[in-house]
Amino acid sequence: MPEPLMTVRDLHVAYGKKPILRGASFDVQAGECLTLLGANGSGKSTSLNAICGFVRPSSGSILLGGHDLAGLAPHQIFQHGVAQVSQKRDLFPDLMVADNLRLGAMRRGGKDAAQTLEQVYDRFPRLAERRKQATRTLSGGEQQMVAIGRALMSRPRLLLLDEPSGGLSPEFCEEIAQLMDGLKTDGVTMLMVEQNLKLAFRAADRFIVLRDGLVVDGGNVKAMEGNHDAIIKNIYL
Repeated sequence: MPEPLMTVRDLHVAYGKKPILRGASFDVQAGECLTLLGANGSGKSTSLNAICGFVRPSSGSILLGGHDLAGLAPHQIFQHGVAQVSQKRDLFPDLMVADNLRLGAMRRGGKDAAQTLEQVYDRFPRLAERRKQATRTLSGGEQQMVAIGRALMSRPRLLLLDEPSGGLSPEFCEEIAQLMDGLKTDGVTMLMVEQNLKLAFRAADRFIVLRDGLVVDGGNVKAMEGNHDAIIKNIYL
């Protein structure tokens, strides 16, 4: 096996006195989509927030390209090439779509931003049509496209996706699924939390199951294609 792009080891995170991650360890390989599965409160979103710096681990390491990201500020982690699309999307609603997207290129100092913007519009033709609209006027699915597009503007080494289908209609869920297919074809490395198991199994190359802040199971999605019921039982039972 090649060296992982990211190595998470013995990660502990607590909110106040309540422990959430209790020693989680996993790897992310370059070019793969790894999906974190688990019941509510198992530590999935906390894992993403620890990786991108939104919460500070009490112990453990998050190694990316020889650098330990654990405990760094979010803007420092972003400089290392980690971009997250959070559940809240964190857009600027009064800015135009194009301006929200351009903000994602700040890590690269604006280099090649125009070309990357055109590539994002190629992925999201609907955003190209609405580039001069205020972001608040878009539907929820379109705003999710802006959030993902803005993250892609940074050309991330690792893209974190927290519930990308959350609150979206079935039509937009299918569009997100097609987007994931395209990102995988282009070799974008993704770490995803997703409650929509149909999308999770379609998009992921591998999965891991978190329970009570620990990794308790995992495997190759295609190798377990006929055994998804067993995976679901392991998540919730």
